Amino acid sequence: MSNRIMIVDDDPVQRRLLRAAAERAGYEAELFEDGRSALARLSDTGPKVDAVVLDLMMPEMDGLQLLEHMQTAGISVPVVVQTGQGGIETVVKAMRAGAFDFVVKPVSPERLLSSLAKALKAARTGLGPKFSRKGPGFKDIVAASPEMERVISLGHRAAASTIPVVLEGESGVGKEMIAHAIQAEGIRRNKPFVTVNCGAIPENLVESILFGHEKGAFTGASERHAGKFSEADGGTLFLDEVGELPHEIQVKLLRAVQSGEIETVGARVAKKVDVRLISATNKDLIAEVKAGRFREDLYYRLNVFPIHVPALRKRKEDIPQLVRHFTQHYSQTIGRGRVRGIAPDAMALLTAHDWPGNIRELENAIYRAIVLCDSDTLTSGLFPQIAAQMPGYSLEAREESDLSLSTATAQSAVLGSMASDLASGQSAFDPPEIAEAKVPAGFGLPAVNAVTLDGEVRPISEVEEELIRFALSFYRGQMSEVARRLGIGRSTLYRKLKDYAIDPDNPGREAA
Repeated sequence: MSNRIMIVDDDPVQRRLLRAAAERAGYEAELFEDGRSALARLSDTGPKVDAVVLDLMMPEMDGLQLLEHMQTAGISVPVVVQTGQGGIETVVKAMRAGAFDFVVKPVSPERLLSSLAKALKAARTGLGPKFSRKGPGFKDIVAASPEMERVISLGHRAAASTIPVVLEGESGVGKEMIAHAIQAEGIRRNKPFVTVNCGAIPENLVESILFGHEKGAFTGASERHAGKFSEADGGTLFLDEVGELPHEIQVKLLRAVQSGEIETVGARVAKKVDVRLISATNKDLIAEVKAGRFREDLYYRLNVFPIHVPALRKRKEDIPQLVRHFTQHYSQTIGRGRVRGIAPDAMALLTAHDWPGNIRELENAIYRAIVLCDSDTLTSGLFPQIAAQMPGYSLEAREESDLSLSTATAQSAVLGSMASDLASGQSAFDPPEIAEAKVPAGFGLPAVNAVTLDGEVRPISEVEEELIRFALSFYRGQMSEVARRLGIGRSTLYRKLKDYAIDPDNPGREAA
């Protein structure tokens, strides 16, 4: 079977010449006059396209935009780019966007066919450009908390349709990653995913960037610009910080949502687009509606399927998972795999912090610690900014309390660390041949000792009581969290509080 070549060029004479050369070489040729129709063909389930000959300068969607959409959609087809503008900057842009080779017009049939033959050979041997078929999915989201399990469950439901979605939550909680996952696991997974940060666009440029403009539509409009809605046609448009849109742009956005039509600046007629909208906001949109800053009709058009992403301080079970994930990632990328773990006291410190900057702040803290770390373990001393925000926590005090212990006391210290590890989700036991250990001072919380002063193992009921008191102090009396971390039901926890006469509001003393 002969190879199928796609020829994309807005010049009809050039298309005929290229087709004649391809067919003389034994290839089957398909002709397209613009990037948008070519992208639709590459995304469908028709006969496989083996290579693309692509002109860079075209209306609607130019060659560079087509290459970018192919890369986003994971369409791995070798592309030979041709253009009349052969500057080095153009070459660099095309190669970065995934082009296999570059030829300058007018190109001889021999030069073009030679480039095509090399591209097809590279594709057969697996040396061509490789793109993942889709972006990060829900399996790539690091989470362990019930709150995030609910978010992921709702995300799966949203992915099964094209319903408009609004992701609500503070900055840094991972709204954009969830938007990518909805796209990656939906029916538009191989279509464009276009992101617009509505809060970062100058107000006088918002309309042009979203809806596009014609050449000469206003002063400075020296070229036609398609706009983000046109770029996302057939795929998904992610409007980040949608609450920042100016009021007059909200009117045009409402029409685009209602009718599927956009008005390009300077155009005479409206244009149909097929776009799935996912919006995100760190504002309370209902409050914005009441204050008159956000249109009520637009709110109900966008907020069909709301998903609230909780702050990191409200899903602390996720912190140990994220800490290990970022530690492994940055250890491999900048630490050459040197850092292999995190000390229990450091994990306890990170778990106790509220992280006002959410996941972004946590990631930056781990990044900095990896850069500063001189051993194979991250310690609490690598997080001085976090320790400074914890009431009653002092790195200096911890260093002064580091004591050498006998073997029996070392066992007690290991069990004390186990309580911190229960909170962090980390394995609680170190190798048994420990001869010395350091007392983890923690946050002034009760220690949990395994042996008596006589060196005898304590009764399990006494250890259980102290561990419950420790958990109550660590989680500040949050009964659901304490029960979940201890691996018991809430009714069992309440019964044990009664049995041990523990006051949940003051676990350091007995209940009355």
